[in-house]
Amino acid sequence: MLTTLSRPLAALVEKYLPDPLVIVILLTFLAMFSALLSTPHSPTAILTMWGSGLSNLLSFAMQMLLVLVSGYLLARTPVVSRYLHAVARRLKSPALAVIVTTFVALLASWINWGFGLVAGALFAKAVAQYCRIDYRVLVASAYSGFIVWHGGLSGSVPLTIATPGHFSESEIGLLPTSDTLFSTLNLSLLLGLSILLPTINYLLLPKPQHSVYVDRTRLQSKDKTVKPPAKGIDHARWPCVVVGLLGLSYLAHFFVQQQGGLNLNVVIALFLFCAFLLHHSTHSLLEHLYEAVRSGSGIVIQFPFYAGLMAIMSDSGLAENISAALMSLANSQTLPLLSFLSAGLVNIFVPSGGGQWALQAPLVIPAAQALEVPIASVAMAVAWGDAWTNLIQPFWAIPVLAIAGLKAKDIMGFCIIQLLITGGYISVILLTVA
Repeated sequence: MLTTLSRPLAALVEKYLPDPLVIVILLTFLAMFSALLSTPHSPTAILTMWGSGLSNLLSFAMQMLLVLVSGYLLARTPVVSRYLHAVARRLKSPALAVIVTTFVALLASWINWGFGLVAGALFAKAVAQYCRIDYRVLVASAYSGFIVWHGGLSGSVPLTIATPGHFSESEIGLLPTSDTLFSTLNLSLLLGLSILLPTINYLLLPKPQHSVYVDRTRLQSKDKTVKPPAKGIDHARWPCVVVGLLGLSYLAHFFVQQQGGLNLNVVIALFLFCAFLLHHSTHSLLEHLYEAVRSGSGIVIQFPFYAGLMAIMSDSGLAENISAALMSLANSQTLPLLSFLSAGLVNIFVPSGGGQWALQAPLVIPAAQALEVPIASVAMAVAWGDAWTNLIQPFWAIPVLAIAGLKAKDIMGFCIIQLLITGGYISVILLTVA
């Protein structure tokens, strides 16, 4: 059934979907035009919003690039590569490969969203070297696990409203993670999607005659881990070991003494210092670094455009207008669902979990209080809406596609089907459990 739907859809998307850079440019034009029609701002004001916002994500762009680079460097160490391939080579059938890859991506994304993006893609790339499988579906499966990140340990909305001093504390107080991340609602969504997504991805596998395979030699990197005969500190192991141990010692102190939590910067540091510790030399590490940086070139150019787009949506009030229009239709039964749908729509233009809540909280909190709907349920609905449409948002797929060596159009046909089915399931849970 799903393969019958996915084949023409995948072909259509591959033929007509433009490059992600073109997509963000078109979204920018759409946002500008919509802001002109639906807000009182002048063309000059909207242009100023866009231009002023271009630099808003520069630090985040560097973080994303470092997530990609540090994860890539870690995967290319002899130890990690050996274990990664030891698991991957056991997955001989396409069905098993897709199911296990989806589970790996789901678990990694639940732990941390940055870890999930890199781990899923690297595992899929390793699996494809041993299993003859449609590479597009395999990579789409690795990306699909990202849907659970906002219901996981790094979810920005539940962590924000549990943190003293958050911007809406005077209205809602502090909401512990027991009411959000570990609520019946969130656990129902996590459990259901952990069963549903592997099933969807299995059913998306086309028949062998319709599958698109990858040249396995393209996935293999040259062995650069053997210590060359040249002498000198560049080829010595001790600098890498010392730096790795120093960094990991700091992280241990951070977790134990400072009781620090897992965040994006910690994930980057963990990947990076483990990579230093496990590489044979700085020479080996730098050779793989050049490969990693080339893979992340899309991040460098696209993130400023997304920052400008997000600035238009937030500063013009356009995102608020979209959310307000949907909130006006809500009642006590449908508020979580409409919060979810509005968050999903806004996320297409504002792909930022923290930014999403900042935009929608002033609208959904009064609505929830007026309709006597638990704030925690509405907050998690917004969180899941943000995560849901990431399935078709090229912004977050950049690291995955860079590692896998594919383009957005290669996987988006399958991601659309994942989006529709998971959206239906989440909607049902929000109507019945929230």
